[in-house]
Amino acid sequence: MPCSVFTSYFHTSLITGGVCSLRKLKLWGLFLGESRKGHISLFTSLQMNRTKGDEEEYWNSSKFKAFTFDDEDDELSQLKESKRAVNSLRDFVDDDDDDDLERVSWSGEPVGSISWSIKETAGNSVSNHEREQLKSRNSFSSYTPLPKPASTYSLSSFFRGRTRPGSFQSLSDALSDAPAKSYAPELGRPKGEYRDYSNDWSPSDTVRRLRKGKVCSLERFRSLQDKLQLLEEAVSMHDGNVITAVLIFLKRTLSKEILFRELEVRQVALRHLIHFLKEIGDQKLLLDLFRFLDRTEELALSHYREHLNIQDPEKRKEFLKTCIGLPFSAEDSAHIQDHYTLLERQIIIEANDRHLESAGQTEIFRKHPRKASILNMPLVTTLFYSCFYHYTEAEGTFSSPVNLKKTFKIPDKQYVLTALAARAKLRAWHDVDALFTTKNWLGYTKKRAPIGFHRVVEILHKNSAPVQILQEYVNLVEDVDTKLNLATKFKCHDVVIDTCRDLKDRQQLLAYRSKVDKGSAEEEKIDAVLNSSQIRWKN
Repeated sequence: MPCSVFTSYFHTSLITGGVCSLRKLKLWGLFLGESRKGHISLFTSLQMNRTKGDEEEYWNSSKFKAFTFDDEDDELSQLKESKRAVNSLRDFVDDDDDDDLERVSWSGEPVGSISWSIKETAGNSVSNHEREQLKSRNSFSSYTPLPKPASTYSLSSFFRGRTRPGSFQSLSDALSDAPAKSYAPELGRPKGEYRDYSNDWSPSDTVRRLRKGKVCSLERFRSLQDKLQLLEEAVSMHDGNVITAVLIFLKRTLSKEILFRELEVRQVALRHLIHFLKEIGDQKLLLDLFRFLDRTEELALSHYREHLNIQDPEKRKEFLKTCIGLPFSAEDSAHIQDHYTLLERQIIIEANDRHLESAGQTEIFRKHPRKASILNMPLVTTLFYSCFYHYTEAEGTFSSPVNLKKTFKIPDKQYVLTALAARAKLRAWHDVDALFTTKNWLGYTKKRAPIGFHRVVEILHKNSAPVQILQEYVNLVEDVDTKLNLATKFKCHDVVIDTCRDLKDRQQLLAYRSKVDKGSAEEEKIDAVLNSSQIRWKN
């Protein structure tokens, strides 16, 4: 709007005593926000369009102060006057005198009328409904309900779309005050999923759902025929998890006699049940099952397995004694007998050694205190213990290694390997040497190792044996390549030099010369061998 038109319009409204509408006031406030020059031109135009009498009459009758040019240099005063003028017009805002301007919508309906409000509300509801449908595709949670209007909510305030002080919220206010996060209503589940709760699945459908990992109830299968059909469907699927799940249900809902009778003719399901009972440790039901099936050997093994749950050595020994008479196979019966005999000896050895250790009179127990009890240890561990603490005892004692070897028929390889590890750990090299020394019928001695001297060398090196001991046993290795590799690995220089000399391999000896220390005795020995005129080298 041009400045002259606005000035005339404002002047006319002000002279006639009319009150500006809210839109007029906003426009006038916009012009008031201009620079000082705009203020001067505005009020100058007002003065020029009035006569002097009208001007005096206006300023004398108005509640505003008269405008003068005396303080045109006082910018602060002018700004204060403009601010007071704008603030004074706020009193007119609450008056409903907007009838002089009529607002219309795009459809031509007057804004604020009932017909316009109905169309506006319908349009908003349609658009909101479309937005909720879009949101419901990605969300299944319930939405926050809108606040319900009270009975004192006026219909006029609803259609006017504005809120007066002390009145209830309008629909637009309620929408604006709602949380920013909106939720779509929960969609209904597919009709097929509700069948889980109505228990109308057939045995085949139930098995297929179990195979897919879905939860479904088996309680609807109450008759024996339905339960057996369910088991047959599970077996036909060849899925162990499904078969086990059905067997757990049958185990809980059928008596033992009926369950065992039906599983006797269904070997696949029977094997799954036996494995399941072993895994969960249900020995009582497992024994009843083997007894029903007349599987005596498996019944005996299951009974023998119960000894693992007995911690007291004496009680375990007595239980093992009862297992000796069970119908085991010949091989298993020998193992049960050995187990009972071993535990019996362990109890005797443990009691005797505990007494010797507490007395402190035995040197071996003072230098090497025991770290654990011998009770319930395997046979090889018991043999190592005897070779470590009771190696020199007579054969007639229970703790003698030789007695253990003969009683339990320990092979020579196992005995030599265990005894070597025990005596090498104690660095008893004399006992190690005696372990491999044998005499023939003519009285000649010879070293023999059932486990091979290459393993003897490795065990001795592991226990930090001296080089002289290692070289002695490395020389006893029959294979030349193995001997050279072991001698090089464990730095047995004399063995390497003598072997290369015997092989007349000059190049290999020269290569090894670079590996020994400069000026060492080994280097001098290699030089002496290389310079010898009595050796005919092959290379």
